[in-house]
Amino acid sequence: MTLVLLVLIVVVIVVVAVAVAAVVTTNRRRDRHREEATQLRARAAEQGGTVGALRHDVAAAESRAEITRAEAERAEQEADEARRSLAMEEARQEDVIRDADAVDPDVDHRSADYQPGSGTHRKA
Repeated sequence: MTLVLLVLIVVVIVVVAVAVAAVVTTNRRRDRHREEATQLRARAAEQGGTVGALRHDVAAAESRAEITRAEAERAEQEADEARRSLAMEEARQEDVIRDADAVDPDVDHRSADYQPGSGTHRKA
């Protein structure tokens, strides 16, 4: 019976030792993970200045882009106005040419193939 009791005590000691070893190992692993997390957070904090500078760069670039878009819109409006002015001036010029062709006895302005200013002459 003493042998059984001795074996039982040894088994209990081994089980307790394994349990203690498991707890110690788990605690060490947690400590390493905490330390690693602390180092990662420190690295992230160091990058905070870089991130802040990049945010500033993005804001400046967005501001420049907005100004450029506004300038492009104004330029497009000016181009539209210039196209309208050109079309109006060309129409006025064509009206004057048509008037000239209408009074010119050498131009058949009623011809089917008449083009203003083309000098389509009447056949003599």
